Amino acid sequence: MTAIELPPPGVAQPQLAALRLVGTACVAIGVLMSGFVIAEPAPYELWLAFLIGTWFILGLKISRSVAPLLVLFLTFNIGGMLSITQMRNLAASNHLDGPIYIAVSTFLALSSVFYAAIVEDSQKRLKLIFNTWVVAALITASLGILGYFHAVPGFDIFTRYDRAMGAFQDPNVFGPYLAAPSLYLMHGLLIGDLKKAPIRIVCLLVLAFAVFLSFSRAAWGLFAFTSVMLIFCMLLKHRSNKFRLRILVIALAAIILMVVLLVIALQFPQVSDLFSIRAQLVQSYDGRHLGRFERHSVGFAMSMERPFGMGPLVFGHMFEEDEHNTWLKTLTTYGWLGFFCWVSMICWTIYIGFRNLLRERPWQPFAMIAWIVVLGHVGIGNVIDTDHWRHFYMLIGIVWGCGALEQKYQRSLSGREAAP
Repeated sequence: MTAIELPPPGVAQPQLAALRLVGTACVAIGVLMSGFVIAEPAPYELWLAFLIGTWFILGLKISRSVAPLLVLFLTFNIGGMLSITQMRNLAASNHLDGPIYIAVSTFLALSSVFYAAIVEDSQKRLKLIFNTWVVAALITASLGILGYFHAVPGFDIFTRYDRAMGAFQDPNVFGPYLAAPSLYLMHGLLIGDLKKAPIRIVCLLVLAFAVFLSFSRAAWGLFAFTSVMLIFCMLLKHRSNKFRLRILVIALAAIILMVVLLVIALQFPQVSDLFSIRAQLVQSYDGRHLGRFERHSVGFAMSMERPFGMGPLVFGHMFEEDEHNTWLKTLTTYGWLGFFCWVSMICWTIYIGFRNLLRERPWQPFAMIAWIVVLGHVGIGNVIDTDHWRHFYMLIGIVWGCGALEQKYQRSLSGREAAP
């Protein structure tokens, strides 16, 4: 069973090739827009909504490999719809955001399934997706850096609370968005052409500096964890002493460059002062009465008594702060049903990525990078809400799409072996 059944009747091959080329270019535009989410609905949502509908009208199919992701996500959002029924005075203006929140969740779920389907349709799109992601990351990172240092008049809109946030609404989303393209550049440094190394190093330093200026502890931890995991996975896959020496030399050089960059940045008082505050493991708003950690405890206790949840955004209105914990968010916003589906989807995604982590395939590097960053996002989900991060859904779709490619490949092997 193939992921896409083309050509449809009446479409000539030249026309089909042109349609596919235009469709792939439109996907790249969508990935580029993912780096610019200043307001909701963002251009990304509007463009991708058009794109998803068009692709499926033209014949994109959801295979058996991707169908479980669609079922889990739809059931997850059914939990959100049931949660809406628990909201009091739904017509009140401050509660109208609840149904919109679930509508956005449903769209993001469909976007994840869409990415999985187009990756299964053609693994060549993976390189285009990641290259475009790097471009988008460099643009939004540059905006954040320039805004942080007030290098251009009016660019302070790309900062918040003296923290770089690029073309995003929150520094805590801006920093993690840069993780996947950073890993892609690192991977290119480790195994790619050394002639391109200077360009990759410059791009990587820009992204790393932007992550630092976001002053997001979650982003810092994610960047460190994913970098170490990438090197570890590549050491498992490439066991030659020559490759290990190359990794050691490049890693040491990168660390030295980043330390030098950090030392230079800390010479600016505005950087050093905020760094000394943000470097503390527990902030004042974490451990205080009804701070982040106490809200987690209270929220989980409340959720045990509310199987249908308490409604989208209601927790934030009650405590004047959001959950800042994805697991708690799924309980309060999507109920027990949504929580079960989210946990199942995350576990299934991790399993798919791990099972195909080191297999020698054309899509293996992309699957490995996406899986590592998904794993990191699952970790930071304990201290921050990730359920509406557009790039997180894209990463999940990439992992599932690569898993579908592997299943298609295995079926083709079985077919060849069974042939006389």
